Amino acid sequence: MMRRFTWLVPAIYIIFLMLPIYWLLNMSFKTTNEILGTFSLWPQEFTLDNYRKIFTDSTWYNGYFNSLIYVVLNTVISVTAALPAAYAFSRYRFLGDKHLFFWLLTNRMAPPAVFALPFFQLYSAVELFDTHIAVALAHALFNIPLAVWILEGFMSGVPRELDDTAYVDGYSFSRFFFKIFLPTISAGIGVAAFFCFMFSWVELLLAKTLTSVAAKPIAATMTRTASTSGYELGLLAAAGVLTIIPGAFVIYFVRNYIAKGFALGRV
Repeated sequence: MMRRFTWLVPAIYIIFLMLPIYWLLNMSFKTTNEILGTFSLWPQEFTLDNYRKIFTDSTWYNGYFNSLIYVVLNTVISVTAALPAAYAFSRYRFLGDKHLFFWLLTNRMAPPAVFALPFFQLYSAVELFDTHIAVALAHALFNIPLAVWILEGFMSGVPRELDDTAYVDGYSFSRFFFKIFLPTISAGIGVAAFFCFMFSWVELLLAKTLTSVAAKPIAATMTRTASTSGYELGLLAAAGVLTIIPGAFVIYFVRNYIAKGFALGRV
């Protein structure tokens, strides 16, 4: 009898997880007056005005483009910089290597608020304020240590005999690294890229502090929707729905790598 209801617990759990997303989607098709005035499981007056404003107002859709630009830049920079560093930590032993590795991780442990003012002054002095590369480099301070930590775990799981065999066969280091070693740790690269992308996508403080107009991200735009009548809740809900989509796409494409990373105990 109990076996017939084994599906009930995971079903309730999934519904519990999906409820906030459904409610956000439900609110996105309502007006602000309906959201504040009535409680309903579906829109009483269905409207697409919230989405229409996002796709026609340059302030909104430029926010999405700006976010995607610096997030992709950050992911590429972080993973590219982390690969040789992780290889060095996994393959070589040198004086202070463990202390250096720990110091690298302390940057990831620090809250972004600690670095907001120094970054603001530095980028203002070198004329990088309000640029995509400014936010990408600021996020790299946190993402590179994370990527190094993840990739080092995957690389340490690859036998050193693979390196020796490649050198005996006449491979140069660059040829071995790009043609043999990187495909071997493709799951780790996917996992590292996923976490770098997601941190940069959801981070608000540095992205808002280091931009004003030209590179203002969607997160900063969403915090500036107040008017004389209050916050436009329907518009915020529609923006929230569209903000979830890029992360969902990334999870879909790297889901196998993430599952393999958990199976190998590297995440």
